[in-house]
Amino acid sequence: MMDESEQINRKGFLSVATWSIGGLISLMMGVPAIAFLLGPALSSEKKRSWLRLGSINKVELGTPMLFKASLTRKAGWIVEEDKIGVYVLTDNGRDFIAMSNICTHLGCRVRWIADQQIFLSPCHYGVFDKEGNVISGPPPRPLDRYEVKIENNQILIGQLYRVES
Repeated sequence: MMDESEQINRKGFLSVATWSIGGLISLMMGVPAIAFLLGPALSSEKKRSWLRLGSINKVELGTPMLFKASLTRKAGWIVEEDKIGVYVLTDNGRDFIAMSNICTHLGCRVRWIADQQIFLSPCHYGVFDKEGNVISGPPPRPLDRYEVKIENNQILIGQLYRVES
């Protein structure tokens, strides 16, 4: 016959084994779930996508050139396609800036008026210089810009960012 101390040890062992197996299963399910939720926030490198606009040869020195492109956004099975306009400017053929053609006041599309060397927003007559800086009117800040990189004589734009005056 078993004595009292052996029964307590066996009972204790089964209790510890049950809790250990339960904890192991929870850990196996919990770690991937936490990694899935926190992974993008803890990732040190953002995935950047670049959109090709066209050749640098299309841009005349000192004159903004309008490029049009389609931007596709996917969220699950929903796909949205936006048409965007981007003005690209260079004064030396090496350094390029890419500006949104959307006015920072109410979102109207600006157009380049070459003989006056200005961008004009038709909604409330916001006026910008050739680099997108506000000259007059209600716009609160310069035209927004895109990150730019040149690869194989092609203009690529990245993230849109806000320019403060």
